[in-house]
Amino acid sequence: MSVCVNPFFVPVAKALLRATPIKVCTVVGFPLGAAMPKVKAYEAVQAVKEGADEIDMVINVAMAKEKNFDYISEEVRIVRSALPDTVILKVILECCYLDKRTMVKAAGAARDGGADFVKTSTGFGPSGAKLEDVRLLKAALGDSCLIKASGGIHTRKQALALVSAGARRLGCSASVAIMEGHE
Repeated sequence: MSVCVNPFFVPVAKALLRATPIKVCTVVGFPLGAAMPKVKAYEAVQAVKEGADEIDMVINVAMAKEKNFDYISEEVRIVRSALPDTVILKVILECCYLDKRTMVKAAGAARDGGADFVKTSTGFGPSGAKLEDVRLLKAALGDSCLIKASGGIHTRKQALALVSAGARRLGCSASVAIMEGHE
């Protein structure tokens, strides 16, 4: 669907992919989510001006751990409202740092703020996508917000299990091996 690059490389990726249906995605507040919401919004707007079709925003994990879900919802709303409706906004929860209840509440806050997707991981934390997290997010969100499982997906079996659990998209650095059927 898309290739995700650091913001600096958006123009290069856009130029290289211009003749393809592949979209360009970039990250904001990456990797720790600690930037202020208006900074995340500015970063997202600049990335779109440079050619990004999709934005992956990391939530403020500290605020999630503090159970300040109003903050999460508001920071997502600030970024969402700065973007054209055509730009997909995926909100990274970094599930490996959250207990199950907090993960569900943060996902709901992201949805309420306008996220198109919630995403399990940046891929830089101590663990990536977990089957039980995807199942839990799907049970909590239903079809009200899509799920992207990301981080640590290396095999076709793992990829298919995550999709069966409710992930609509996968974030993989092993995409070629997965498509070739490596287990």
